[in-house]
Amino acid sequence: MQILVVNGPNLNLLGSREPDLYGKTTLSELEVGLIKAFPSVEFAFFQSNHEGELIDVLQGSKADGIVLNAAGFTHTSVALRDAIASIDIPVLEVHISNIAARETFRHQSVIAAECIGSIVGLGIKGYHLAVEFFLSPHYE
Repeated sequence: MQILVVNGPNLNLLGSREPDLYGKTTLSELEVGLIKAFPSVEFAFFQSNHEGELIDVLQGSKADGIVLNAAGFTHTSVALRDAIASIDIPVLEVHISNIAARETFRHQSVIAAECIGSIVGLGIKGYHLAVEFFLSPHYE
């Protein structure tokens, strides 16, 4: 199983940016934690603060599943939504914080309807749950 984990803008600052909201785990620690927790999975990781780069990596992927935290682009990027719709790889949306409990402008995800599901508000554990979903025998 190959899983691509894609993180959007500002997630390169995990661990130091608003740790009360996003926790103290760095992006590198998150990635190492996934590798250790799921040794049978072949992971690829990508992070960018640039919308077009996120679109390019989604369109160029050959993974079996994609875990996507689009960060701020979740609420604004029709282009990212269209990229998800244009690929045959299932995408599972993940957010560290509960976007429904935050500022009103964060309540709407423009990408959610093109994803197979969403995991929100469970911290970095959401990434682990997303991988568990893809490994589930009930996933098709």
